[in-house]
Amino acid sequence: MYTNKQIWNVSFPILLSLLAQNIINVTDTAFLGRVSEVALGASAMGGLFYICIFTVAFGFSTGSQIMIARRNGEKQYAEVGPVMIQGILFLTAIAFIVFGFTRLFGGNIMKVIVSSDNIYNATMEYIHWRVFGFFFAFINVMFRAFYIGTTRTKVLTINAVVMALTNVILDYALIFGEFGLPAMGIKGAAIASVIAEASSIVFFLIYTYATVNMKKYGLTSFHSFNAKLLMRILNISCFTMLQYFLSIATWFAFFAAIERLGERELAVANIVRSIYVVLMIPVSSLSTATNSLVSNAIGSGGVDHVMPLIKKIMKMSFLIMLSCVTIVGIFPKAIVSIYTNEAILINHSVSAVYVVIIAMLVASVANIIFSGISGTGNTRSALMIESITLIIYMLYVFIIGIWLRSPVDICFTIEILYYSLILIASYIYFKKGKWQNKRI
Repeated sequence: MYTNKQIWNVSFPILLSLLAQNIINVTDTAFLGRVSEVALGASAMGGLFYICIFTVAFGFSTGSQIMIARRNGEKQYAEVGPVMIQGILFLTAIAFIVFGFTRLFGGNIMKVIVSSDNIYNATMEYIHWRVFGFFFAFINVMFRAFYIGTTRTKVLTINAVVMALTNVILDYALIFGEFGLPAMGIKGAAIASVIAEASSIVFFLIYTYATVNMKKYGLTSFHSFNAKLLMRILNISCFTMLQYFLSIATWFAFFAAIERLGERELAVANIVRSIYVVLMIPVSSLSTATNSLVSNAIGSGGVDHVMPLIKKIMKMSFLIMLSCVTIVGIFPKAIVSIYTNEAILINHSVSAVYVVIIAMLVASVANIIFSGISGTGNTRSALMIESITLIIYMLYVFIIGIWLRSPVDICFTIEILYYSLILIASYIYFKKGKWQNKRI
């Protein structure tokens, strides 16, 4: 049974890495918020478009991480590396495919989604450069899967700091035209993010070569392709790939509905989204740890420890989130002013921030138990729960956002509904489902 200290030792480096990575998100939003409302709104649309495709790779890496963690728990270390290698080869091929797809059809897709010409033009300027990040981000997630699956998470913090520092410096230089560089605005934000992702890969390669026992983990044959192993990984990953894609696609649809309310409403929603993402960092780190620790526990024969482990992490997550949202609830205007100095944007954002605070308290427990489902290896059930929930999510978005054209704060109540449904469905799964003997 994992102790609180062991859980925290795995989770804390992930938390720090997510915190550093989200400095990229906060920096982009804060800098572009001082360029214009159009740039701020377009970065939300372009960023979500990028993330929507990126989640395909992230979903694959999550499935790979589950398998790596299971082999690590079984002490079959030599079988860990081949999973990572097949993942890198597969995702590199996928990166070329989605890059080409985006270049050919990205403009047509955004033209259907975005109603404002100003937002559309700025969004396409962002996407044109941002998609080069696929070639780096898709490999990055496999290194992340390897280190989380083997519970060597401290390196993620260092890597994220490298990314964040690179992005912050280049964001400032390229958006505003500092250090002798041209002022590129939203295009500069996209280029800075791509270079930051490239720096992450360079760091991972150097660190892995210098510190990892390549032979022990079977990392000595990077050029070998194993179709049979890839299919085994995909048997788990295909469900997480689809699950994550659907989740972000509906989030993208949510912002598309907001965009139709107006450029200012979209700018407000992007500010609130950034605060939302930062608040989710502790939950996301503990969710990732839950996924890996549950799989490790089952692999080492500790099925009986799974539910006590999940409950322990849920309690930890809720208490941390309660502390975070209390601070945000006391100083909402000060938090929002990080992103913009326009009084009207600040005032319009505060009520939506309070809605997000309620949603985060539910999310702090819902995400943990939901990640436990994937940790058992039953990614099909996780996809089913997510799919049913997202159907309800989309109906709510249509009614509240498109039909009734409700204010931004009312639109964000969808997050409370979403996490409540996830929590209830996940609880039923562990209470009624047959997950104890799932083989992967």
